Amino acid sequence: MNTAVTAKRHYVDPAPFDPGTTEPVGTGSESFYRASSWQLIWWKFRRHRVALAAAFVLLFFYALVPFVEVIAPYNQTKRHGDFLYAPPQGIHLMHEGRLMRPFVYPYTYSFDLENFRRVYTLDTSKPQPIRFLCRGDAYEFWGMWQTDLHLFCPPEGGTMFLLGTDRLGRDLLSRIIYGARISLTIGIVGIAVSFALGLFFGGLAGYLGGWVDHVIQRMIEILRSLPELPLWLALSAALPPNWSPILVFFGITIILGLLDWPGLARAVRSKLLSLREEDFVKAAELMGASKQRIIARHLIPNFMSHLIASATLSIPSMILGETALSFLGLGLRPPVTSWGVLLNEAQNLAAVQLHPWLLFPMVPVVIVVLAFNFMGDGLRDAADPYH
Repeated sequence: MNTAVTAKRHYVDPAPFDPGTTEPVGTGSESFYRASSWQLIWWKFRRHRVALAAAFVLLFFYALVPFVEVIAPYNQTKRHGDFLYAPPQGIHLMHEGRLMRPFVYPYTYSFDLENFRRVYTLDTSKPQPIRFLCRGDAYEFWGMWQTDLHLFCPPEGGTMFLLGTDRLGRDLLSRIIYGARISLTIGIVGIAVSFALGLFFGGLAGYLGGWVDHVIQRMIEILRSLPELPLWLALSAALPPNWSPILVFFGITIILGLLDWPGLARAVRSKLLSLREEDFVKAAELMGASKQRIIARHLIPNFMSHLIASATLSIPSMILGETALSFLGLGLRPPVTSWGVLLNEAQNLAAVQLHPWLLFPMVPVVIVVLAFNFMGDGLRDAADPYH
């Protein structure tokens, strides 16, 4: 009996060995050994469920950026004088026990003379259906085409303030959607500046070494020893107040990029120090390749996956930096709309206590920053696919 069990457990295939048909152990496919490094990174990254979900969240946010005018129900500057600090209107599907298309209940308001504030109440007797693929406020799509097509619009003769309004009666949801374009773009542009500086100075320090390395390391130590937030505030306050919003945007972006490159430069330097002694680098030197070609064509591509992971983890700090500066009134200023500019209106305690919906711009900031961190964590794990 024991012999039979042992024979079943230790079965040996009598067929002759064929190396062309045998699959690699633990992979189930010969394609594992033939795959490029980017394929290996993708295979390992997609097994990280949280990072993959975060990547889809970020893809959704950035896919909205080119179409914010179409998605937002109102123009970002449109004011509703009769609905100052109006609370959010909820979307409903059921009215008096009947299923209906999505609708909102209209507002009626009265003025409380004792507390000197407007009191809004919902008129639940008059459901107003929301319109989809409709005509609304006019805008210039990508600054080239004049149109008024929107994904969804308020009811005819009604309002639709899904996240409430601000002190000027502007729809907060529309302004958050418009603000996504600036807040998400400033992270990408800022990391491009930081990436270029980090690769340049880190590449010089890691490959050349010697006095060049010492000078760059001392410069990095000086920059990292300065308090980050006071330095941001000082440089932002130095921007001329008469600059246009576009110039202020690029000024803030360059400031964030100039202060974020030291960490990336040190990562590049440490990698180059270990890679410059490899045989393929020595072979390139013996063949007469220049230092610039060795760094750009041989060294940097060998750890580009690590650089992408580092850059992904740096973008949230850019977004938070812009948000903090705009919140303190030293970053972007109206008429530019960003999430930090919107949060600037929620600085005083009275606004937060009486109108808590003014804090809603904080929600997309938290979601995007967490998504970048989760995706960066997955990329960092997948950057070395052989482990």
